[in-house]
Amino acid sequence: MLIYKIFRAPEWAELQDRGETLGAPVDLADGFVHFSTAEQAAETAAKHFAGVEGLVLLALDADRMGEALRWEPSRGGALFPHLYRALRLEEVLWARPLPLVNGAHRFPEDMA
Repeated sequence: MLIYKIFRAPEWAELQDRGETLGAPVDLADGFVHFSTAEQAAETAAKHFAGVEGLVLLALDADRMGEALRWEPSRGGALFPHLYRALRLEEVLWARPLPLVNGAHRFPEDMA
């Protein structure tokens, strides 16, 4: 199953430069890296990245992340994937721009 991480451009650049990251400021504050499923990603973008340009959407295979990935209740009791270790660049299957179009982020059509 694919899971997704939304990064601002500098956060993505840091992951590319260092090869791993503990995440964005919200991830550091919470003690884990936040991810979303395909069904959750648009709401995550609207709630946490409204109006933000220059975002990058990363896709990762949840099954390859091991026991450090836990599914925990969050918004509305839905289970969200949380990674309790550094995210490694080699785990990223692909990264694509997440453009802001007419005030909403446009997600790739093939991300299911």
